[in-house]
Amino acid sequence: MSLRQHEIAEAEHRILNPFTEEKLRLLGEVSHVTSGTRVLDLACGKAELLGLWATWFGSLGLGVDLSHAFTAAARARVSELGVADRVEIVQGDAAGYVAEPEAFDIVSCLGATWIGTGIAGTIALMRPALRPGGRILIGEPYWIEPPPSEALAAFGWTTDDFTDLAGTAGRIEGAGMELVEMVLADGDAWDRYEAAQWSTITDWLAANPADPDYAAMRVFRDHNRDRYLRWGRRHLGWGVFVTRPR
Repeated sequence: MSLRQHEIAEAEHRILNPFTEEKLRLLGEVSHVTSGTRVLDLACGKAELLGLWATWFGSLGLGVDLSHAFTAAARARVSELGVADRVEIVQGDAAGYVAEPEAFDIVSCLGATWIGTGIAGTIALMRPALRPGGRILIGEPYWIEPPPSEALAAFGWTTDDFTDLAGTAGRIEGAGMELVEMVLADGDAWDRYEAAQWSTITDWLAANPADPDYAAMRVFRDHNRDRYLRWGRRHLGWGVFVTRPR
């Protein structure tokens, strides 16, 4: 997926992963977010987590994302929520962002562990910003049941890219962290995340027949829809894993 494809497909999404507002609230509760909690969110998308947590719990947030479209939407959203004085948005590469050392109670990266080429590398990027006693939140796909080779081929993944829940916990522990909580997406949230993109892309195709990315976006929509219906809905899960240094 190119950055532009990502921006087009999720243009109508506020939460850029298969979560709901209810799940974000639960995640904040189990992560002990309270007034004054400082949160760094790497690859923050449209900053819905930071904005809602600041609204609900009174936390402070800093979000970093590569997309100009998403960071513009994030700034508009935190302003709409009335928390722009508590949430700062930075446009830039989250993989190279240097945060204030040991300044954050929570450091999160939800669904973007590609910034560190996997769980271990992403945790290594996050830990310098974490204060002693703080928590790291990792959002990551996992296999509900072992995928057939056809599913791996459809997603363009190998058996090493993702694993099951126990294997995910093992990777977290291998990176020097302890899994202390988790909040998992459900099938309905997956459906809304995926199917809404088909509608968004279909509308975009109708409105942009002369765009140079038209053919690629049509293939992208059709491929994503097919692989979700054939393999993703049955085999693939997604969750946020709450961890702390061992």
